[in-house]
Formats: sequence, C-alpha cells, structure tokens
Amino acid sequence: MNPTHSQDDALQIGGRTFSSRLITGTGKYPSLEAMQHSLQRSGCEMVTVAVRRVQAVAEGHAGLMEAIDWSQVWMLPNTAGCTNAEEAVRVARLGRELAKLAGQDNNNFVKLEVIPDSRHLLPDPFGTLEAAEILVKEGFAVLPYINADPLLAKRLEDVGCATVMPLGSPIGSGQGLRNAANIGLIIENATVPVVVDAGIGVPSDAAQAMEMGADAVLINSAIALSGQPPLMAEAMANAVHAGRQSLRAGRLPTRPEASPSSPTSGRINS
Repeated sequence: MNPTHSQDDALQIGGRTFSSRLITGTGKYPSLEAMQHSLQRSGCEMVTVAVRRVQAVAEGHAGLMEAIDWSQVWMLPNTAGCTNAEEAVRVARLGRELAKLAGQDNNNFVKLEVIPDSRHLLPDPFGTLEAAEILVKEGFAVLPYINADPLLAKRLEDVGCATVMPLGSPIGSGQGLRNAANIGLIIENATVPVVVDAGIGVPSDAAQAMEMGADAVLINSAIALSGQPPLMAEAMANAVHAGRQSLRAGRLPTRPEASPSSPTSGRINS
C-alpha cells in the first residue's frame, strides 16, 4: 500500500472519499511517460487537468487524456488561463463535459482559477467569489484557488465551496509556505477541507503544510520540473504521509529551556 493511503483517515471532498491526501497536476512534465510514472509513484487519486490546454492541444497536452486511466484517477478539471468570472464559468462547464468523455459521468468537480495577472499569477478574489457563487448554484463541487486570505476563505465556504485552496507562495515559485500565518488562520476557522496549493518546492514544504493541519496539498511544478519526477513524486507522497501522521500523533510542547531525555533520578554522584 502506498504510504499516503490510510483507510482510517480518509479525505472527504464533494461527497467523494480519497485515501491519498496528495493531489497532483498533469502539466509541465518532460514527457507523458514521465507523467504516468510520476502519478503512479505518487499514489494520488485525483489530478488536475487544464481544460483549455487540453482542448487546444497545447504543448505537452497532446495524448494526455489517453495517457491516464480514468477508472483509477478522479479528474479535477481546472479553469487555468481564465482571467474573469464569465470565462471561468464557461470553462468549468466544458470541464464537466470533458470528465464525461473520460467516463466520469457524475464528476461535478472544478478547480476554480481566475487569474488576470499574467506576471505574478495571483488570483482575483472578486472574480473567484463571483464565479464560485454561480457554479455552486449549478451543482458544481467548487475547489477555489485563492490568496491566503482568511476572510475570503470563509466567504467562499459560506457560499458552498467544497474546499478552499490557499496558495503557499506564487505558482511555480517553489518558495514554500511564505503565507504560513494566514494559512494557519484559514485552517483554524475552516469547516471544509483546506488544500494548500502552489509554492511547494520540496517535500519538507509538503510535510509542513500537513503538520499545520492542512487536509491535503496540490503539487505540480515541484514534481514535474524536478530532475527525476517519479522519484520526487514518491518523496512528496512520503512527506504528505509523514506530515499527516505527525499531526495526528501530536508533537511535544516546545520549551524555553532544555529538558533531559534520560531520567535524572538514581544518578551516581561523582
């Protein structure tokens, strides 16, 4: 069994149950074969698919749909490339049709991205909320990608989103959890799963997110652009598992001074 899989600690999103708490992407890999091996080594059960890039057969996306066994992996259609709410809603509807073509007739999931800023790739909070309200009313399980804004996260939860997905740092930057304090506040106040998305660079970042109490992490660039994507995928899976286990175990309290690990009673006096 992959170490991320634990039957007694399942993840619930949008009425579905997942054993793995690692969600991965399908873009930026050096080849489809590298992607296939990485997905296998990661043990992930849900992957993002950029709907517009698949439809346009963008570089690296030709043959993508055929390269994945959709009977084993749940599709998370992604509105990547959308710059406003109207666009995102339209692409979300196309994503639902794409999932049906893959044999997932009951798939109503969408990873909602509204990003008008082509330089820093920061999500638009207003457009995201507007699109989320429309898509929730249309029966979508909306997983919105947002800045680490606790107030926005709560508002999106209130309108019916299935998760909130705060960024750790800018997309593809590999800077780690630069927004840890705000992510902590989101985790503390959320009653839906919190998925840390974007900025994770190394397995220790993934473990940190899970130790903080995140319910899952979504990782693409750190795996796909690494020197050996399948090996990094396995490392990320192990980190997610370790971080989750650490959270469940409960860490020792931090202390202002040293505390001996061996008993001091019964010592032989010198």
